[in-house]
Amino acid sequence: MENTTIDQLFKEKRPTLKYLAAQFTSDPDEREDLVQETMVRSLSSIEKFIKHPKLMSWLYIIMKNTYINQYTRNKRLENYRNEYISTGYVNEITRNRGENNFVASDIQQALNNLPKDYYNAFALFLEGFKYYEIAEHLQIPEGTVKTRIHMARKSLQKQLKTYSKTIY
Repeated sequence: MENTTIDQLFKEKRPTLKYLAAQFTSDPDEREDLVQETMVRSLSSIEKFIKHPKLMSWLYIIMKNTYINQYTRNKRLENYRNEYISTGYVNEITRNRGENNFVASDIQQALNNLPKDYYNAFALFLEGFKYYEIAEHLQIPEGTVKTRIHMARKSLQKQLKTYSKTIY
């Protein structure tokens, strides 16, 4: 399909997508990001739906799923931050930056020691991507993604065993 046809389609549908994005967020920047992300995600299969009567329904589902995934990632990150702050480690880190540098260095070294395949899957997982999203991105089966993340965790636990008693 020609790029001009897809570009024209997105120009036509953009106002409707912006209107639909308002159901999910009132922030204009977030709405624009949501519309953009919807368009990007739809590009892989847009040729199948270009003349389909339910094109807008399909784009709406992509938008809804994109919003839910972003919301879940943000919520998970917020929970991690709150848990970290509630443990009291924030005060210890601000009092002893040298110790913090050693810990950060050890963690970075442990991550660098991971095989590249494990590291790539684990890094995407830490960013909040779901297993199936990682599988699509790396173009490998979902089961392989789960195995690589599991093996990366085990390797990191083994390498960072020294800190197991101080963290928990």
